[in-house]
Amino acid sequence: MPSVVLFNTLMTGFCKLGFLDTAKSFFCTMLKYGLLPDSYSYNILIHGLCMAGYMEEALGFTNDMERDGVGPDVVTYNIIAKGYHLLGLMSGAWETIRKMLSKGINPDSITYTMLVCGYCQTGNIKEAFKLQEEMLSKGFQLNTVSYGVLISSLCKIGQVSEALRLLYEMESIGLKPDIVTYSILIHGFCRTGEVQRAIQLYKEMSLKKIIPNSYAQSAILLGLCNKGMISEARTYFDSLTEREFPVDIILFNIMINKYAKLGCIGEAIQLYTRIFEKGISPSIVTFNSLIYGFCRIRKLEEAKRWLYHIEAHGMLPSVVTYTTLMNAYSVEENIDSMIELLLEMKIKGVEPSHITYTVLIKGLSKRLRLQECIQLLDHMYVSGISPDQITYNTLIQCFCKAQNLSKAFQLHDEMSLHNLQPTPVTYNVLINGLCVYGDLKDADRLLNILQERKVILRKVAYTTLIKAHCVKGSTDKAKSLFCQMRETGFEISVRDYSAVINRLCKRGLIIEAKEFFRMMIFDGISPDKEICAVMVEASNQGGDITFLCLMLCLMIKLGLLPDQSYC
Repeated sequence: MPSVVLFNTLMTGFCKLGFLDTAKSFFCTMLKYGLLPDSYSYNILIHGLCMAGYMEEALGFTNDMERDGVGPDVVTYNIIAKGYHLLGLMSGAWETIRKMLSKGINPDSITYTMLVCGYCQTGNIKEAFKLQEEMLSKGFQLNTVSYGVLISSLCKIGQVSEALRLLYEMESIGLKPDIVTYSILIHGFCRTGEVQRAIQLYKEMSLKKIIPNSYAQSAILLGLCNKGMISEARTYFDSLTEREFPVDIILFNIMINKYAKLGCIGEAIQLYTRIFEKGISPSIVTFNSLIYGFCRIRKLEEAKRWLYHIEAHGMLPSVVTYTTLMNAYSVEENIDSMIELLLEMKIKGVEPSHITYTVLIKGLSKRLRLQECIQLLDHMYVSGISPDQITYNTLIQCFCKAQNLSKAFQLHDEMSLHNLQPTPVTYNVLINGLCVYGDLKDADRLLNILQERKVILRKVAYTTLIKAHCVKGSTDKAKSLFCQMRETGFEISVRDYSAVINRLCKRGLIIEAKEFFRMMIFDGISPDKEICAVMVEASNQGGDITFLCLMLCLMIKLGLLPDQSYC
């Protein structure tokens, strides 16, 4: 006579294999034999269904349990909550826990761990830490998984020092962080630019006999490169690659990419040859970096030849490969080569991205081939490729330069129709277009409208208008805008004052220039030699001997030696 234990074993096996229908048929067979399923029997099926995402059916079995007098236990509720958690439905998980509590069943450490993980994965770190406190107050302790998830979440939001505190807290209660936990922290420190702390943690990990993985090594190497510490990065890279341990292509790619970005193509090629000496195969990322390097130093024919190297290694150039080359041709205004590459992409089945089209539009706009730019935009929508703000900003700038401001504003309106929020760059371009090619009053009106709408603008929007009003001689308006810029909270530099004073002096508006110079001194900004020279020259030409003497004294006080011709 078969037993409940036998059926439970069979159902467990088939659920693990994903054969849920077979597992359910054994459940029915058990009932036919007159055997009463226990809570473990139900939990097996509920677990299988939840892992497969069949939440409704799993909840149905939970109701059957209650109907048959087999009360769902904490394990049942944990399984249901985990099912919701896997689907990203934390509200469902919470509802399950509330139902469990209403039936007088207390959560266990598994319940808490799952909820902590769920909150972390949905970005609700605050609630996760509240749960941690609740766990500790009820005598439960976080496990390695919970700590790992909390540490990872803190690193993602840049709170790496707090994450490190949790690591030491883990160790203080006898838990041993693994290579994954250390790697997450090392990567977190590198991402926030604290490379030395990452290296220190790397050493701590090594002293504990935890063998670093390529994730941790590449994080440190990338961190050193991003900090501009190329010599240190190369020393570290050599220390890793000269060992007899297996080396990852990622390490080579990081160094090659950095050399390529710096224009040091010789060093990049040298590392490329070492890849084969190590018995490693290059990746498409390797080739893309090299192509970028040649493009950066404007050796475009050499860059294009690397397409053949890619194919020789049995790979297909990626959309990044082609877009990188096309961007370089765009800078050279070589439209024919750009179109040729686009056709080659299509022949080889490489789908252009929105970035590819944006690069094409940028190239065409330089030649003022505006109609073709619009045709490309239309083609993007027809092809199911959504342009982004950069695409539209490129087009808007193109039409501003062509002095077709009505079309530029039409494209701005079109962005909203396609649910694209104009960026501060969009408004910078439009304001600049109105200042240079349109009516300055329209530029002022646009700024006022944007301020009323609480649209966030960059400092350049103000400086563009200020310079335009200085050129026009509208010093009161320029001063008003300058004050607005200060009140908005932008950091004002000597360059901002210099740009205004230079323009005022060129128009012979010396009194107004002096006013801005006094504002600068009042703001505690020390003038540089260039701006002092401009003011000295203006005072000299205007015959203002008193102000000239004051300027010369100020220059001597600041250690800016004046030209002897003024002395």
